[in-house]
Amino acid sequence: MAVAVVEKPGKNMNLPEVTIKQLLEAGVHLGHRTFRWNPRMNRYIFGKKNSIHIIDLVQTLELTNAALTKIHQCISSGGKILFVSTKKQASETISNLAKDTDQYFVNYRWLGGMLTNWNTISNSIKKLKKYTEDLKGENKGLTKKEILKLGIAKDKLERSLGGISHMKKIPDLIFIIDTNIESLAVKEAIKLNIPIIAILDTNSDPTGIDYPIPGNDDARRSINLYCELIKQTIIDGKKYIKDSKIEEKVTLVEKKIVKSKIKTSSPSKIKLSNIKTVKKEIKSLKKTDSKKTKAN
Repeated sequence: MAVAVVEKPGKNMNLPEVTIKQLLEAGVHLGHRTFRWNPRMNRYIFGKKNSIHIIDLVQTLELTNAALTKIHQCISSGGKILFVSTKKQASETISNLAKDTDQYFVNYRWLGGMLTNWNTISNSIKKLKKYTEDLKGENKGLTKKEILKLGIAKDKLERSLGGISHMKKIPDLIFIIDTNIESLAVKEAIKLNIPIIAILDTNSDPTGIDYPIPGNDDARRSINLYCELIKQTIIDGKKYIKDSKIEEKVTLVEKKIVKSKIKTSSPSKIKLSNIKTVKKEIKSLKKTDSKKTKAN
């Protein structure tokens, strides 16, 4: 897959480039039957053929690039994404995408309050971790019946909460496939002002979706294409996380220089190429300053 370089203030983004040909081959343009459509999706529909709505791929292409840019910005700034899709066609793909990119996912069932009632969900996650630890311990003195009960309870929690077991707080971005099935997730994300990227088929409601991507949300080929584009974007975005952390540390060092009021003839010449260099320069500046004090 080709790569497009998108200019961004201060750095470049290497976003995966997708063409209309690729979208056509993946069946992204195929919507639902005309009697199953949502009138609010009218602006994204190109026309109809054999009683099936055809999605406008020109808009899909533009909106996909906008969504990928948002994902890149989120990841490069150290943010986390929650992937949501409980439909059979997408559940495994979503799970693999999240695991490969070290993000979070929900692919079995969306529990009410999963975002808005985070304290309760956190307690359930703690319970899941406790069950896991209890089953790992060989010297707990549990009977076979107790082990069986623990295993059933653990598996039940694992299916629903396994993908978010390491999530410490609400995500910075949420990606949804099929907003009709995941309507609860949409409502909770809107309530908490979490930006939403969603694949919208012709029977979907675009209301409240910050970054809509009009496209087929049923075909496996289409879903695989969306996930592959996102995966490549996240991988590239992670390259900039270290750079931003270094910049933050350098800024802290700069503040320390100002606070210590180190007098130099030309402070603008201090090179902040990396943290080690800055620390060395601070030490040398302190030494020269102390020598001047003793001389006086």
